[in-house]
This record gives sequence, structure tokens and C-alpha cells, in this order.
Amino acid sequence: MTSTPLSVTVVGGGLAGCEAAFQLARLGVQVELVEMRPVVKTPAHEGDALAQIVCSNSLKSTAPATASGLLKDELDLLGCRLLTIARTCSVPAGSALAVDKARFSAAVAKALEAEPLITVSRREINELPARDGHVWLVASGPLSSDGLVAQLGAITGRPGLHFFDAIAPTVTHESLDLDILFRAARYGKGDSDYLNAPLNEEQYAELHRDLVDSEKATVHEFDKSELFDGCQPIEEIAASGPMSMSFGPLRPVGLDDPKTGRRPHAVVQLRQENVEGTLFGLVGFQTRLKYPEQKRVFSKIPGLAKAEFVRYGQLHRNFYLDTPRCCGRDFSLKGRPDVVVAGQITGVEGYVESIASGLYSAWQVAARAHDKQLPGLPLESMLGSLLRNFLFDTTTPKLTPMNANFGILPDLPERVRGKRDRKLAKSARASEKLAAWVADTNVRDLLAAAES
Repeated sequence: MTSTPLSVTVVGGGLAGCEAAFQLARLGVQVELVEMRPVVKTPAHEGDALAQIVCSNSLKSTAPATASGLLKDELDLLGCRLLTIARTCSVPAGSALAVDKARFSAAVAKALEAEPLITVSRREINELPARDGHVWLVASGPLSSDGLVAQLGAITGRPGLHFFDAIAPTVTHESLDLDILFRAARYGKGDSDYLNAPLNEEQYAELHRDLVDSEKATVHEFDKSELFDGCQPIEEIAASGPMSMSFGPLRPVGLDDPKTGRRPHAVVQLRQENVEGTLFGLVGFQTRLKYPEQKRVFSKIPGLAKAEFVRYGQLHRNFYLDTPRCCGRDFSLKGRPDVVVAGQITGVEGYVESIASGLYSAWQVAARAHDKQLPGLPLESMLGSLLRNFLFDTTTPKLTPMNANFGILPDLPERVRGKRDRKLAKSARASEKLAAWVADTNVRDLLAAAES
């Protein structure tokens, strides 16, 4: 293999793969983006759309005192394409960035088609042969095909790891009882963007009993210890204690019912999922209840008695690599520098985190294409803490997938009182450090080389 790759094949047309393709083209690298659907289907995706968002339509908060808000700010600084497209397809979601999933995928496909350096192909890739002047950027996602998982296992000497996560159900707006539901965003953050189902103590107790006692779908090799914490099925939350849901996704704080003027015992929120406002998803209701049970149990929620379910929740098994022991710091596989990985298979969890991983791996490949070397991301930034530090931490023998969070950022040198103020101070420091990284000579040289 030459030191300067002439072309790149991006394997996987999800969020990480699409962002990687955009960034490679932006940095002057010829790229083929390969997606296996519709040739090979997955347990979670519907159809063959690129950049398909599966579990929820929310890309989380945009607020500056949140980890997801900081991560978005950092990606904007680096010229992230998918976030820009997402904002053109956004739907009301309070302080969160949520998208119309179908429009978002269509807009991404149109933007990819307009890039002269990008070719989109549809086929399954099970082998990653070394070829002179070529790099494989594998962003095949947690639902990678069995053949590709086996190939990665053969290259790394490790078969890979896995965890389980879940999808929440979606209902039609016209089937909801708007005389019972009320519009509001928690703490007034947003323009009353959520529909809220108020539950009294008796209704909450019945929902809790139903979730604990209902029949669940059997998942091959399912183990509670392998559930991803950020996407726990609602029945698993319920099983942890009678009040667990009311302190979790059903917490009523900041949501007074206008009919009573009082705070309900608990609240089930529904978030708009398309621009037209015809579809709403049950927030925090990822589940593995059997489909008839979902219909029976969730229809008891006030306002959902006649709810039409256009998609039921489900649980699926996700694959990822043991990154700290399989990859170099540029996310190339050890012993195979022509194979670079990105997205959820590296151990990042979350839509925006996957986008971030795709962007960064693409920049690493592009730097190699232009005979440049990128400096390490600043550890004070969310990108640096996640992609440079956490994913390569060998403290534990098994990598566990992680969302962006303030806990992975280093402490501030000075004491700052107040949790929110500390987060804002860390955000300001992160932005300053990342801006300095972008201004570094090596980074500027890469961008200049791409432009030339």
C-alpha cells in the first residue's frame, strides 16, 4: 500500500458513513460510499434510505450547558455536513434538535448525489482485501452483516463485542385524544412542542404493573448486563423499582396540566417525528414487549386509548469492536493501516457521536492522502475526550459504549460553584481549545491542500 491513498471505500451508509463521505470529498479524496441495503436487510432499518435514523428522531439538546449541545458546537466548528442538513429538516422539539426522519434521509441522499467525488453503490461487503492506493473506511454500524463482522474479527483477532438496545413505538397524531393530552415542553424549553399524557397515581401504578408483568419478546443470547444504559427498555426501568419511571422518562417536573393547574403524578411525553406533525413517538418508551402487549399496555395511557401504532418498539443486538486493543489512535486496525473504522462500531453511542466519529476518521484518512499528520484533538474538548481519550482507555478489560457527557472532560483548574456554571465553563474552555486546534499549522495545511 502506498503512503498516499488515491481512493477510499466507505462501508456503510449510516450517519457515520455519510458524514465520512462528505468530509472526504470536502478534503479532496475520491470516495465510494457502499450501503448493503436493500440487498441485505437489517432487523431495525426500514427500506434502503441513507443516513437512516432508527431509534428516535431526536439528536438531543442544543443547549450550551449540555454535553450534546457542546458536541454540536464543536462539530459545527469543524464543518459538519449532517448537522447542517438536519437543521433544514428539523421538527419542533423544545431545546432539542429533532428531525423529520424521511426528509432528513432524502436531503442527505440528494446532497451526496451532488458531490462529484462521491459515488454511492448498493452491495454487501464481506471482505476487505488490501489494495495499493486504497483505504477501507468501515462505518457499517452496530448491525453490520455477519460476514463483515467475521472479517473484522479475523483481522483483529477478536470477534468483537455486543450490547442490546431498543426502539420506541410511533403512533399517528390523528388517533390521539387531544382533549386529554396537553401541549408543553418541560420547564418551558420550546414552544410547547411535546404532547403530554398526565397520569394519576393509580394510572401510573397500573402502567408499572403491566410493564413488569407483560410478555416480552425473546432475544437470542439476551442478557440484562448487555443493555446499553442510554437506551434501557421501559420495562427494565420499571423493574428496577416502583418509582423508577417517575424519576426517569415519566418525571412530571416542569409539566403542569393546564386543566388542573397542578403537576400530575407522572407524565408520558410524545415527540413529533415528521414535519407534517402526523407522527409522534413515545419518548423513553424503548421496549421489547411483544407487539400485542405493546398495543394493550400503551393504549391504557391517557389519550392513547385509540392510538394507531405505525411502528412497534423492538430490541436488537448491536456489534462493536474492542477499540483500545484493536485500533491505532487514527482508528486504523492494528496491522492493517488500510482499514479505518468509524461510528458505533468504535464504541461511541448516539447519533451525533456517530457523526463525530465519521468526521474524525475521515479527516485522519484525508490527512494521510495529503501526506499530512493531524495533531491530537485537545482533551479539554468533547471530541478529544471521547475519541482520543475514553475510547482508548484500557483501565477496564471490556470497552462499554459511551455517549458524550461532561464526566469524561478533565476538571477545571479553578473551582466554579454551581453545576450549570461548571458545565458552561467547561464548554467555553472546550470551544477555545478546539478553535486553537483548528488554527494549528498542520490542520490549516490539510485544509489548504484539499482546496488546492
